[in-house]
Amino acid sequence: RRPADTEIDWKAYMQEVEGFANGTLDYTRLKGDTGPLVYPAGFVYIFLGLYYATGRGSDIRLAQYLFAGLYLLNLLLVFRIYCRTSKVPPYVFFFMCCASYRIHSIFVLRLFNDPVAMAILFVAINLFLEERWSWGCLLFSLAVSVKMNILLFAPGLLFLLLQRFGLLGCIPKLCICALLQVVLGLPFLLVNPVGYLTRSFDLGRQFQFKWTVNWRFLPEEVFQNRVFHAALLLAHLAGLGLFALHRWHSSKENILTLLKDPAKRKPASPRLTVNNILAWIVFILFSSNFLGVCCSRSLHYQFYVWYFHTLPYLLWCTPTTKLAHMPKVLLLGVIELCWNTYPSTVCSSLSLHICHGLILLQLWYGTAPTPVSHTPPPSRKPTAISKKAQ
Repeated sequence: RRPADTEIDWKAYMQEVEGFANGTLDYTRLKGDTGPLVYPAGFVYIFLGLYYATGRGSDIRLAQYLFAGLYLLNLLLVFRIYCRTSKVPPYVFFFMCCASYRIHSIFVLRLFNDPVAMAILFVAINLFLEERWSWGCLLFSLAVSVKMNILLFAPGLLFLLLQRFGLLGCIPKLCICALLQVVLGLPFLLVNPVGYLTRSFDLGRQFQFKWTVNWRFLPEEVFQNRVFHAALLLAHLAGLGLFALHRWHSSKENILTLLKDPAKRKPASPRLTVNNILAWIVFILFSSNFLGVCCSRSLHYQFYVWYFHTLPYLLWCTPTTKLAHMPKVLLLGVIELCWNTYPSTVCSSLSLHICHGLILLQLWYGTAPTPVSHTPPPSRKPTAISKKAQ
C-alpha cells in the first residue's frame, strides 16, 4: 500500500461525489483537487457507493481490497470471452495475469475509474456472446456512464446491431442505451442540463502534454493544435470506414444491405461454426476500440487498461504458425515497456506507435471479411435463443 500515490485521484473522486452526497445537483459545482468532475452520472453513483463503503473515502486499504476483487472479476470476464472464441493459446493468459505492473497499479494502487468502466463493458460483451443483446446494450450504456472511452467500442457495436437486427430492429437497442443515460443523468438534467452535458460529455477537452504517453515525440504546440486533433479524427473515421467496408462486412454484399430486415438478406454460405461467429463479434468490437486508441489525441497512463486485455486477441485472431508466436509475445513486451516508461520519452512514444502500426497491419492483411448470416449462432439451449435476442 502506497497512500501517497493512491490518494491523488482517489481523494479527488471522493471530493467530487461528496458534493452530490451533500445535496449538490448542479454538475458544474462538483469538483475535486484535480479539477471539475468530467465523468457522466454513472461514475457518481458507483463511487458514491465506494464513498460510503470506505468511511467517506478514508479507508483506502478497504478500497484497494475492493478493487483487487474487481481486478479478479475482470480477468474472469476476459478469460470467458477468450475461451468462447478459442483464438488465443493458453500460455498467453499468464502474461495477461502476471506480466503487467502498470495494469496492477491502475487497478489496485491508483483506484482509477477506467477499470470499473472496462469491467462493466466486458460483462456487456459476454452478454452479446450469449445473444442477450438488450441486456448487453444496457450494460454497455452503463459502462459509458462511468467513462466515455467506452464509446470507442460504439462503432463496432452499431455495426453488429445493424447486421443482427437491421435498421428497424436496431432502433429499440439504441433506445435502451439512450434511455439509461437520461435516467442516470435526470437529477442533474433537471437542475442544470447544459452544465451536465457540457461537463460529463465534453469531447473537446484539452489534455496536458506532460502526461501523454503516445505523442511525446511531437512539439507541445503541435500536440495542442486543433488542426492536429481534426486530422486524428479524420484518420479515425477513415480507419473505421475501411474496416467496416473491407474487414467487418462480407465482400459479397453491399454494406447497405445491413439496413434491411435480416430475413430479407441472402443467407451466408458456407454456414459458420459457433466459435467463428463469436470470434467475429469479438474481433469487430476489439478492433473498433483499437482504432480509436491508435488515433487518440492523448493516452495517459491509466488509459492502458482501455485495450490491454484486448491485445492478445488482436494479435492471435489471425492464423499463426508456431514460429510466429514469439514475435507476438515480443510485441506485447515492447508495448508493456512503453507504458512503464515514466515519464514517456521520444523513443517510448515512437515505439508505441510502431507496435500499434504493426498490429493494424496484421489485422488488415491477416483477416478477411467473414460472411455471417442473420441467424443467431446455435446455443446450448436452442429454444432460448429467440427469447434472449429480444
